[in-house]
Amino acid sequence: MSAYVVGLTGGIASGKSAAGQRFIELGITVVDADVVAREVVSPGQPALAAIAAHFGPGILQADGTLDRARLRSVVFAEPAQRRALEAITHPAIRAQLQRQCLEAAGAYAVAAIPLLAEAGRAAYPWLRRVLLIDVPVEVQHARLMQRDGADGALATRMIEAQASRAARLAIADDVIVNDGTPAALVAAVDALHVRYMELAGGSRSL
Repeated sequence: MSAYVVGLTGGIASGKSAAGQRFIELGITVVDADVVAREVVSPGQPALAAIAAHFGPGILQADGTLDRARLRSVVFAEPAQRRALEAITHPAIRAQLQRQCLEAAGAYAVAAIPLLAEAGRAAYPWLRRVLLIDVPVEVQHARLMQRDGADGALATRMIEAQASRAARLAIADDVIVNDGTPAALVAAVDALHVRYMELAGGSRSL
């Protein structure tokens, strides 16, 4: 059981996935909110039944799985429907994310939540600390153009679609500025791992 959970977040192209991978290499369980989001709408899950009840059985494919393309077209066309979907899925995602973290072996667990700043830290009261993988906007921009082949205008829109850098910094307890080499990111994660082990050990003795 890992009662000590660290939230891991960062903007697009910040390197949060690489940081998460390093925690895994260190033996820490990393629970990815994006993976959990897919799990909670799988067949047999209450959230999928609630989605079908709200949007109609036509939102399911013949095999009973969610027709993601159809759902996407509906919620993008109607903001009220998007809010209805979020009201169904977001609580389920957060509950499952917390459950998987608490059930993880080890001194602490990491919850990778890309949109933590957008939701607000209050939505995750069980997080003991928040680690932000931070990069200057110009570095994000350059990485998107190089990594994804995005042109400058698209890269700008992708960045602006997320919470601002200032909003992410406002919710963070720990910040790694990932504007250097991959080795520097690994070293920074390793240092925080030692710190989190200490903090988690202390919390268990309280």
